[in-house]
Amino acid sequence: MVNITQKIAQLLSISEKQVSATLELLDDGATVPFISRYRKEVTGSLDEVQVAEIRDKAQQLRELEKRKESILKSIEDQGKLTDALKNKILATETMSVLEDLYLPYKPKRKTRASIAKERGLEPLADTIASPDLSTDIVEEAKKYIDPEKDVTDVEKALAGARDIIAERLNEDQETRAEMRKLFMKKGSFKAKVIPGKENEGAKYKDYFDWTENVEKAPSHRVLAMRRAEKEMIISLDCSPEEEDALFLLEDLHVDQRTPSADQIQLAVKDAYKRLLKPSMETESRLASKKNADEEAIGVFAENLRQLLLAAPLGQKRVLALDPGFRTGCKVVCLDRQGKLLEDAVIYPNEPQRKVAESAALISHLVAKHNIEAIAVGNGTASRETESFARNLGLSGVQIVVVNESGASIYSASETARDEFPDKDVTVRGAVSIGRRLMDPLAELVKIDPKSIGVGQYQHDVDQTALKGSLDDVVMSCVNAVGVEVNTASKELLSYVSGLGPSIAKNIVDFRNENGAFTSRAQLKKVPRLGPKAFEQCAGFLRIRDAKNPLDSSAVHPESYDIVKKMAENLGVTVKELMADENFHKQIKLEDYVTDTVGLPTLTDILKELGKPGRDPREKFEAFQFQEGVEKISDLSIGMKLPGIVTNITNFGAFVDIGVHQDGLVHLSQMADRYISDPNEVVKVHQKVQVVVTDVDIARKRIALSMKGMDGNSSAPKGSKGKPNTNKRPSSQRQNKREENDENMSMADKLAMLQNRFK
Repeated sequence: MVNITQKIAQLLSISEKQVSATLELLDDGATVPFISRYRKEVTGSLDEVQVAEIRDKAQQLRELEKRKESILKSIEDQGKLTDALKNKILATETMSVLEDLYLPYKPKRKTRASIAKERGLEPLADTIASPDLSTDIVEEAKKYIDPEKDVTDVEKALAGARDIIAERLNEDQETRAEMRKLFMKKGSFKAKVIPGKENEGAKYKDYFDWTENVEKAPSHRVLAMRRAEKEMIISLDCSPEEEDALFLLEDLHVDQRTPSADQIQLAVKDAYKRLLKPSMETESRLASKKNADEEAIGVFAENLRQLLLAAPLGQKRVLALDPGFRTGCKVVCLDRQGKLLEDAVIYPNEPQRKVAESAALISHLVAKHNIEAIAVGNGTASRETESFARNLGLSGVQIVVVNESGASIYSASETARDEFPDKDVTVRGAVSIGRRLMDPLAELVKIDPKSIGVGQYQHDVDQTALKGSLDDVVMSCVNAVGVEVNTASKELLSYVSGLGPSIAKNIVDFRNENGAFTSRAQLKKVPRLGPKAFEQCAGFLRIRDAKNPLDSSAVHPESYDIVKKMAENLGVTVKELMADENFHKQIKLEDYVTDTVGLPTLTDILKELGKPGRDPREKFEAFQFQEGVEKISDLSIGMKLPGIVTNITNFGAFVDIGVHQDGLVHLSQMADRYISDPNEVVKVHQKVQVVVTDVDIARKRIALSMKGMDGNSSAPKGSKGKPNTNKRPSSQRQNKREENDENMSMADKLAMLQNRFK
């Protein structure tokens, strides 16, 4: 059997000791954030990305070993398991090769080969396949004519023998391995529009007559073609040229010197068309789909990470506006903890346009609740409502446009109904907009990530893999920021290491019944929050103004004694130690090293003492769209505008410039230098300067460029040092054949890319 620890160590270029220790922690129920943050001595300081890779590789290898056991038992039960075959199976490292080995022994329904064997034609197949130069194949075939077995002539006998040979070729491990390589290296996607579907599938027109190498096709095109095929707009073939495949098979199996060469040649052609091509095409499709899924999920996961870690406004009193025309704008007032204080409706826009009454009400609410910021949703009537709010002249009140993607999903969810059972969906949606401004992470965890609007083909990829990846991202972000236990929702708490929905609910219920938590130790009284869960979650939960100041920090309770000893050695209290950086400089970490606590943990503790409970997210910066530019007709080529990155794909970035239609900055227009990945330059929610290069009002297409624009950094601000678990293969990033066609107009490029992205 494969040594899983050894194999993972080789694959990830780390020591077996690190892998073994990490697997032991994972198998014992430890989470990735906990292991990477609080068990550095055990793992050799592996980060989140490495720990997650060990987890995922172990799962894959364990599934492979489980399949081997099942196959060995099946073959043994048939009485066909030899030592040589057993050793081959045990040494196999991939699922595809394992299935190739099992194929000859796999129980089958009746096949043409099995029927030929029942007719006694297997010896004839053996004779044809032998290299004997003296054999007269026709004379040999005559011996097998038997009308009672439905072998009425020589051709029927030879045809049956060829069926047996074709099946043998299909089940030959070496043949399948070579054919697999050919399909992957020289296979092509060949897309053709289904006659009569030209108008119905206009958005897929790029694929009406399209050919592309399978290995080089980027994820967005693979997924687009598969979707078009699923919607029966195009037919899609995924194979190499037939002559290449037949040449390979003939080279492997046909000896032209033998009298049976023509029969073998016929068997080869039949084996390829009837058996090998369908099988290999299925494999190739699955492999390309898996690669495309991984890339698309990677794009989505990285976008989600950036969005969740967007700068929060913080605990401010907020008035949120959910804009609208006919139905008016929903207004909610929230306190600094996000609690709903009051809600109303105003009509500052057409058709009612009650500007004076609306202005009076907003001014009254701002004064009544001492509002510090106004959040305006970026949906319909957003710019008009923003202008209305700015014209009120509210001194000291920030006005911020907030991305409301997914707010409607939240407003109709069970979570929203639980929070606001007596309010309608419009009020709930407005509350979500206001809370997003205060803390994007805390609010967005309540929404299915697929509804947040930063994905690419998210409904086409493997949903299990997508959920696993996005859950990892959300958990990583939540635990990186930390959670204030006395104000957090059960949805936010459920992503804390070691908790989950059930214990998170118990924490909220306990808080509601007994009042605010005053210490981390008090968490142990929560039902079902046992010692193991406490160990996992305690370091990520914060209790502001707790009696023990360490309870508001990322220092784990298991290390409190170390900090206490540091303070005692300096003759100060823990609170005084945390408040004065001069004391930190006097600490010699080497003095506190033990058998279980090393320099990595001690270094983390010292950093945390300097900035206890520090939020790792960037400081909030106000943003304002260009005044007077509110709709696509206001744009003109050459116009320079501020914008916010709303989504990143592998072919560029979409930017909101305040006209209700995001523009596309194509990869080739993102910098004055060559880049292969948009993440080298931008991140989601980043503020950028762009210039309009093309506008198509009829099709609502906006092309933008960031080249030569002042204020745009060459790398995403704040990205340094953050792990990127979703790096995409360079061959897929760089193959932009049609996007980079210099003869294609920017409008055509934009239409093509945005159609594909939908």
